[in-house]
Amino acid sequence: MDRKSVKVVVAGGFGTGKTTMVGSVSEIPPLTTEEVLTEASIGVDDVTGIEDKTSTTVALDFGRITIAEDVVLYLFGTPGQDRFWFIWDELAQGAIGAVVLVDTRRLDSSFAAIDYFERRGIPFVAAVNQFFGECLYTEDEIRGALELDPAVPLLWTDARDRASCKETLIELVKHAMRRLPVPG
Repeated sequence: MDRKSVKVVVAGGFGTGKTTMVGSVSEIPPLTTEEVLTEASIGVDDVTGIEDKTSTTVALDFGRITIAEDVVLYLFGTPGQDRFWFIWDELAQGAIGAVVLVDTRRLDSSFAAIDYFERRGIPFVAAVNQFFGECLYTEDEIRGALELDPAVPLLWTDARDRASCKETLIELVKHAMRRLPVPG
């Protein structure tokens, strides 16, 4: 069997659930670069709405999942804070697409990630992470607030739930494949 490996980026703002998603869906123990938030981050990292957050990714998260007998996804989770964005270009290089996690309590934390992938022409899906409970907004309200192009899939996921994350990744792969040029 000829196995295909595919690189996928899991992105989003600070505290949107990237590390949680990579960890919940990975079939191998994920590599994480989590560090404890310290007093030095006060005034630098905005924890409004996520006051219980105690750690943060400082480089990347890495995991792997087989989504079909012949397709393996290698997942690269990005750090969420602006000061670590220089890493994003390396992580995104060669990726077929990205999942941008969205926390509706802090929609503005997703703007930069969406902009990043739009500007580079990298296919992405926006995935509303429902890890905190019910979403109070409709799909149209979220699309409008994020100014999502109608062609960008908006999905509902729970970063803690393996099946939910796997479905999100499958939808991303389908979306990216639809954007490939037709041979001929």
